[in-house]
Amino acid sequence: MNEPIFKSIFDNSWEDLPPVIKKHYAICPYTNDKVTVEGHLDISCAKHIQFLAPVFWLFGTIPPINEETVPVTVHFESKPNTREFCFNRIFHFKTRKPYEFRSRMVQVEDDEVIEVMRFGISWRLNYLWEEGKVMLRHKGYALKAFGHFIPLPITWLLGRGNAEEWAVDDDTFDMCATITNPLWGKIYEYKGRFTIVSET
Repeated sequence: MNEPIFKSIFDNSWEDLPPVIKKHYAICPYTNDKVTVEGHLDISCAKHIQFLAPVFWLFGTIPPINEETVPVTVHFESKPNTREFCFNRIFHFKTRKPYEFRSRMVQVEDDEVIEVMRFGISWRLNYLWEEGKVMLRHKGYALKAFGHFIPLPITWLLGRGNAEEWAVDDDTFDMCATITNPLWGKIYEYKGRFTIVSET
């Protein structure tokens, strides 16, 4: 039987996940599965990293902007030719055209996952279920090149990324993602609430 990509990542915790979290991660590999959520995010970007803003925009990653209650649509998808878990986040800013942040999640082993972004820039992390929350814990950065992940020792510059998700009800969850630099403290955050609007 074709099982969800994240079932082996959460492993024994899979059966403990609340319904909304299971729906969120119900995508199976090698299919056209798709789950769409809609919500709003408050985004805060410290002045310390404004000089990196062109890099973030170029690499199509987190939007380096300060704005509250940003409408965001996220499509969680799989493709028939891969077992990757695909994200397509669409931000609807007040004074900019819609901005897409696309990435793919690849399981390395057990609960270790790599999120691959544009040009192969990647974030290594552990995906855990602890204390009633999904925890994404930073393990470093990498560059995907020629089918391999090459470690990038740039945490000192870009900071440590961590995130949490937790259920509100059977169709709604809250989330918060932060980046913390060892010198400057918290330099980035987005947080908000999402509701599942379709599952196909």
